Amino acid sequence: MNIHPKTQGPLILSGRDVTAVLGPTNTGKTHLAIERMVAHESGVIGLPLRLLAREVYARLCEKVGASKVALVTGEEKIQPAGARYSVCTVEAMPRETDAAFVAIDEVQLAGDLERGHIFTDRILHLRGRQETLLLGAATMQGILQKLLRGVAVVTRPRLSHLAYAGSKKLTRLPRRTAIVAFSADEVYAIAELIRRQQGGAAVVLGALSPRTRNAQVALYQNGEVDYLVATDAIGMGLNLDVDHVAFAQNRKFDGYQFRQLTAAELGQIAGRAGRHMRDGTFGVTGRVDPLDDDLVNKIEGHDFEPVKVLQWRTASFDFASLDALRRSIETPAPVEGLTRALPAVDAQALEYLSRDEEIRKLANRSDRVALLWDVCALPDYRRISPAQHADLIASIYMDLARLGHVDENYMAEQVRRADTTEGDIDTLSARIAQIRTWTFVSNRPGWLSDPAHWQEKTREIEDRLSDALHDRLTKRFVDRRTSVLMRRLRENTMSEAEISPAGSVLVEGHHVGELQGFRFTADQSAGGEAAKAVRAAAQKALATEFEARADRFAASGNNDIALGSDGVLRWIGAPIGTLVAGEDVLRPRLVLLADEQLTGPARDKVAARAERFVTFQIESLLKPLVDLKATEQLSGIARGIAFQLVENMGVLNRRDIAEEMRSLEQEGRAALRRLGVRFGAYHVFVPALLKPAPAQLVTLLWALQNDGKDKPGFGDVVNALATGRTSLVVDAGFDRNFYRLAGYRSLGRRAVRVDILERLADLIRPAINWKPGLGPRPDGAFDGGTFTVTPPMMSILGATAEDMEEILKGLGYRAEPKPADEVKAKVDTFDSAAREAAEATAAAEAAKAAEEEAAATAETATQGEQPVAETASAEPAPSDPQEPAPVDAALVEVAEPAAPEPETSEPMADPVEVAATVEQEEAAEPAAPEPAASEPMADPVEVAATV
Repeated sequence: MNIHPKTQGPLILSGRDVTAVLGPTNTGKTHLAIERMVAHESGVIGLPLRLLAREVYARLCEKVGASKVALVTGEEKIQPAGARYSVCTVEAMPRETDAAFVAIDEVQLAGDLERGHIFTDRILHLRGRQETLLLGAATMQGILQKLLRGVAVVTRPRLSHLAYAGSKKLTRLPRRTAIVAFSADEVYAIAELIRRQQGGAAVVLGALSPRTRNAQVALYQNGEVDYLVATDAIGMGLNLDVDHVAFAQNRKFDGYQFRQLTAAELGQIAGRAGRHMRDGTFGVTGRVDPLDDDLVNKIEGHDFEPVKVLQWRTASFDFASLDALRRSIETPAPVEGLTRALPAVDAQALEYLSRDEEIRKLANRSDRVALLWDVCALPDYRRISPAQHADLIASIYMDLARLGHVDENYMAEQVRRADTTEGDIDTLSARIAQIRTWTFVSNRPGWLSDPAHWQEKTREIEDRLSDALHDRLTKRFVDRRTSVLMRRLRENTMSEAEISPAGSVLVEGHHVGELQGFRFTADQSAGGEAAKAVRAAAQKALATEFEARADRFAASGNNDIALGSDGVLRWIGAPIGTLVAGEDVLRPRLVLLADEQLTGPARDKVAARAERFVTFQIESLLKPLVDLKATEQLSGIARGIAFQLVENMGVLNRRDIAEEMRSLEQEGRAALRRLGVRFGAYHVFVPALLKPAPAQLVTLLWALQNDGKDKPGFGDVVNALATGRTSLVVDAGFDRNFYRLAGYRSLGRRAVRVDILERLADLIRPAINWKPGLGPRPDGAFDGGTFTVTPPMMSILGATAEDMEEILKGLGYRAEPKPADEVKAKVDTFDSAAREAAEATAAAEAAKAAEEEAAATAETATQGEQPVAETASAEPAPSDPQEPAPVDAALVEVAEPAAPEPETSEPMADPVEVAATVEQEEAAEPAAPEPAASEPMADPVEVAATV
């Protein structure tokens, strides 16, 4: 026997005019309800989720117009004046209605421990005047027939087949998969992994606001992402294009305990796979063990244990007093098949507040008790402790009991605290839960003095917070670039690539990588499927760019191309190729730096233009070496010297070819001079190669042949040459070859430019005082002489006295100490004349250099192709038309050493008193135009220097 909630009298529940439409998921039950409702003049439909209510509301608006449809939930009310149809959450359904049609969806939730009693109440008591539909799982058939006598049961088969697909790794799940977990942390972790591997995932949690959940579902539905990570909320009738459901967890907290999901719950969620006539699959992933055969058979066959009891709570409350209300809530179930529900959130709050003396004093009559029970129905959106939730209810209740409405200032302060979109996902979720509480309050009739204002205010804040949360979720779990590219690739609608001047490649407005020259580098932030999508999109979008770029490069001028000191050929800054060693030092090989997409004629064009530029650079900057190597005008000894000059990159120590020089005829000398060779006192060299650009190229070519690019000092010495340094301190860690290649000779602690050493010879030659009384040897050479080191000699070298001594020793001289007074007298006598001579020589050299520069400029202007511009630097001294007589036997007089003084790196302006006597084993031939250079003594005398 049942008790009617109003009359408290016995009532036999009837199923007359009630139809139960039962079956598994994807049977079209909700669609049927909508069609049946619009066939009546009025109707009410109750749905388990606000999200699903929103979906059905939108579908009804499309069918009959928004002016005829109302939406009623705990937090939202859209009620047009002429509305004929109402879409509600089950909790918001009226207890009584005059509507012609009533439908209640997902009636199997009447067995839910938390919400079941509400569904049971509507199932038992709410009826339409003409038709009532109960929609749900087939497991409800027996209990409905038991409780509602005469109910008509219609079973509907599933429209598509559902099959078990076993266990798959998260990274190998197919497209259009919903991955199910039961905690926010697990959902977020899975979504993060999917983003890295597959480009992104939408997230659906029960804690999200309906607006946020709708936006996330839309991401999935419109194909921006192929994966949905969700809780069991998706099992409640949401229409999704899911092909596969993968369970990443199979345990959940049901509000009271952690437990395994039942077969029916697994089937409800798995049934989301497949839609209409399209088949679906389900399986497990992550750490979930494969399902056993018996469970699989139940899910595939939709064969589940029937629901045996429904959760029930009386709808007849006694408001005479608080204690009477509490006793009425505990009324036992009246008939078999119903069981008294466990205390819900409202009952827990009432139990807590009934112990508060202030509340008991206010709830002193039936209307106040009814009001308290009404306030206890406030949902706990924040999921806080029962005591905290009860405190909030107490604050609202005391305002209502004392003021007749919630205090406006209190309401404003609570709303203000939630009104900010700053923060992370968890922070925004907490604010949404808070504002949903006040949205609920604003929609309760009679609770506020100005409900319209607060309904609009709280709705606007909730929408803004929901949008911000959706944005945060999307930024964290969706790589929009990858998702867009993958969709475009599937649709074969990829647009042309956009390439910025800096080389950034954009496809569909998304950065996919960098194109430098003919090499594409994909964005390294993408991984897994995302990386594949980026590469595929770029290759497709850049298909025609390589050919167009090859044509532009082939037609480009020399000013757009440069060969770096590292051997890399660059076109407008982008690397095109790199030089490697060839069989001939002056003919290096060029290796293109290009992707495989540069093929065929386009690749040939690029290679030909690059090789032509490299050849031109070598032939222009190293023309003397190329001419010496290729000339047919030389023969005999002259040809041998030319070969050695090429082999040594343009600089030879004269001492190393002394025998050849003695035998070289004047005709051979003249021919070598015409080819740019200069015969100096210490070196035979090519002055044109002492400029920074040729020296840099010479160093690079030598390094390529001798694996020298990684040796210490590569490029550093040439950089010093470019600054105009005439000498520099030798770095012991550098390879000595780099000094020679740059045109320097290492002498002690310093390396001196070879043309500067020849200028030093020009200063030494007139300063020599040949030894008196010493006649010529039988071979005609003098035995020796002496000279004094002067400031101009040190100045052109940038050397200190101690450096000067080492430099002279390195050139083959020997030092002897002399009295200081004697040296000073000679220095004073010589200094003035030497300074004037040096200034005159410098002026003459500068004038001649200017003439040669003007001639070179005019010659270059007539050439078809121009070499790369050189860095400005000090030019070496021009070759003398006549060979200078070598400075051979001489003595450098220096005062006897006093106490040594600190060394200085700057040349001194005053005459320097230095002790150094120099002799050479072989003297110059005074009559011969080219005396032979002599070898330095094997054991030179070490002396101190005094300034």
